[in-house]
Amino acid sequence: MAQALYHHHFCMEKQGGFRLQDHPTDMPVELDKKELKEMTARDTEKIIKLQERMYAQGTNSVLLIFQAMDAAGKDSCIRHVLSGVDPAGTQVWSFKAPSLEERAHDFLWRHACALPERGRIGIHNRSHYEEVLVVKVHPEFVLAQNLPGIVDLEDVTPQFWQLRYEAIRNFESHLAIQGTVIMKFLLHVSKKVQKDRFLERIDDPEKNWKFSMGDVRERAHWDDYMKAYEEAIDATAAPYAPWYIVPADEQWESRAIVARLVRERLERMDPRIPEASSGKVEELQSARKVLMSEPSG
Repeated sequence: MAQALYHHHFCMEKQGGFRLQDHPTDMPVELDKKELKEMTARDTEKIIKLQERMYAQGTNSVLLIFQAMDAAGKDSCIRHVLSGVDPAGTQVWSFKAPSLEERAHDFLWRHACALPERGRIGIHNRSHYEEVLVVKVHPEFVLAQNLPGIVDLEDVTPQFWQLRYEAIRNFESHLAIQGTVIMKFLLHVSKKVQKDRFLERIDDPEKNWKFSMGDVRERAHWDDYMKAYEEAIDATAAPYAPWYIVPADEQWESRAIVARLVRERLERMDPRIPEASSGKVEELQSARKVLMSEPSG
């Protein structure tokens, strides 16, 4: 069962030729929910220990980017996979529509401000990719960004988007060189399952707060979003910043896949607690003597 899970996640590290339709929204092999939960819990425990070592080492950071259509389960996936990780070692940012201050800067500014420090795991729930996803589906949003040379929609040309992809590639390449390990997840949900989850939010009083009529209106642009995702992933997949196309119709499957991928990546980083220097050892021995000399009681 675990082997089936391992072989059916999809990693994109090269640009060119990516087609979203080639990637399923559901695992081709049915997996037992109980076993998926146990696997996720085991991987989460390992992530906790690996993150502690990474924090102690303090040389690298990890940036986990989550993108998806609404109701794909980003929040719950993040919550389950990173449950128990020391809050001091993690930072979670959920990006909404940019504020006036954020729109006064370049589109990468607010995301650069939210990058994890060395030793920490940063989680971006939505990210700079919104600027080539929702903004590409609704190019009128570009007009509100007060960009030079952009006066009307005719100015938002194919070259404009290519330059944004190039900016993203350069941004992520720079981060990787500086020691940030980047993992980008698309939780790939089907239109049918999204509809079912929207209906559940409507019918369940405890989930009414999650429902937004705007989300339903965006379903009319489903094909445009799929094309935007396909083009963005195809243009920005790289060995230093790979995309993972995770089936998300069954939430415990997507959680288990993400947990395994993160655990495996941390293991490849092989973080280690630094050995104490000779000066530190002397300091520890002196501290022990002081403590042991205190009167008992």
